[in-house]
Amino acid sequence: MSVADIAFYCFATVAVASGLFVVLARNPVHSVLWLILAFFSSAGLFVLLGAEFVAMLLVIVYVGAVAVLFLFVVMMLDVDFSELKAHMASYFPLAGLIGAVFLAQLVMVFGVWRSADGVIELRAAPMPEGQTNTGALGGLIYDDYIHLFQVAGLILLVAMIGAIVLTLRHRPDIKRQDVLAQMYRDPAKAMELKDVKPGQGL
Repeated sequence: MSVADIAFYCFATVAVASGLFVVLARNPVHSVLWLILAFFSSAGLFVLLGAEFVAMLLVIVYVGAVAVLFLFVVMMLDVDFSELKAHMASYFPLAGLIGAVFLAQLVMVFGVWRSADGVIELRAAPMPEGQTNTGALGGLIYDDYIHLFQVAGLILLVAMIGAIVLTLRHRPDIKRQDVLAQMYRDPAKAMELKDVKPGQGL
């Protein structure tokens, strides 16, 4: 067994175990921390496959942004998770049925699993000669599929604007900033000098 095989089994075991603890952890903060560990383990698997760029994207985007955002939301909202979990026992039969179906499917898949010829050579990410993985991905995205990439970006932009519009509520009882009123105000009318005599208040 080579070093790559040992690293694969280590990363895979940690990824599966941390994914399990994400669901089973009682503290939501601990769940987010286990999720971060699962992301790091998945990034290690991508490095073993020769996809360093995808691994760095997984660490930067999911660990550096998404998981940290989850952590901040969980810590700042102070949600009563004990109340949310009070009715969880009623969903156990359905969850057990779905889990049993998934487990049966996995057993059926692994029962007929056969490795193809030359599978060891096919584990590395395919790329042209003399080109790095990042360069190959850049050429694929920005040369071959640039229009689809731009369309995907526009769809995400529309989705972001739609989420902002749907959640934006103008409440009349909240004082808001009026930029034009601040710019065009008259300093002579905005400030008043009071002659306060000694021993007297305003």
